Amino acid sequence: MVKYTLHNYFRSTTSARVRIALAIKGIDYNYKGYALLPGEHKPKAYLNLNPQGLVPSLEIDGKTIITQSMAILEYLDEVHPSPPLLPTSALGRARVRSLCQIISTDIHPINNLRILQYLENNFEASADDKKAWYLNWAHAGFEALETRLANEPETGKFCHGNTPTMADICLYAQMFNNTRFGMDMRAYSTIIRIHKHCENLEAFIAGAPLNQPDAK
Repeated sequence: MVKYTLHNYFRSTTSARVRIALAIKGIDYNYKGYALLPGEHKPKAYLNLNPQGLVPSLEIDGKTIITQSMAILEYLDEVHPSPPLLPTSALGRARVRSLCQIISTDIHPINNLRILQYLENNFEASADDKKAWYLNWAHAGFEALETRLANEPETGKFCHGNTPTMADICLYAQMFNNTRFGMDMRAYSTIIRIHKHCENLEAFIAGAPLNQPDAK
C-alpha cells in the first residue's frame, strides 16, 4: 500500500485543494503541518523536499515528492481514478481545467502570502493597500468565473455537471481567502450556489482549513 505524507499548512488554499482531493478519494495520509508566517517551511530539511519552499508537497513512500497542488491533483486522479475529479470527455476535461486556471493561475499566485509580504516589505503597502490589491484581482477572476458558470450549459449542481470536480475544489478553497479579506460576494449568485453545495460534502468539510490539526 502506498504511504502518503502531505506537507502543508492549514490556511493554505493550495493545501486545502489537495486535502479535499485526498478526502474525496478516501486516501489516508500523514499530515505534516508548517507554520508559514514564522518560516517553518524555509529550513534546509524542507527545501531538500521542495526547493521552492512552498506548500503543499506530497511525499510518496518516503522517497518521491510531487509539488504544485494542481500537479498533485492530476496525479491522484490518474493513480486513484475513482471517484474521478475530471469529466470523461476531452472537452469536459478542458473546460474544468480552464475553470481551475482562473483561480489557480490568475487569482491565487498574485495574491498569496509571499506576494503580499513583498508588497508590504518593499513598497510599504499597508493592510488596506494589501486588501485592495487582493480584492482587485479576486474580483477580476470571479467576475469572469461567474459569467461562465452562469451562462455555460455544462454547469450543473457543481461547476461541471452534478458531481464535484477539480474546479469545485479550487473554488471552495479560494472562498476561504475571499472570506478572510472581506470580499463582497453578492454579485456572484451562481458561485454562491455551487459553494453551498460543496459546503455540505464530507470531503470538503474534512479539507477545510479550520478542521486541520495545526489550525489555531
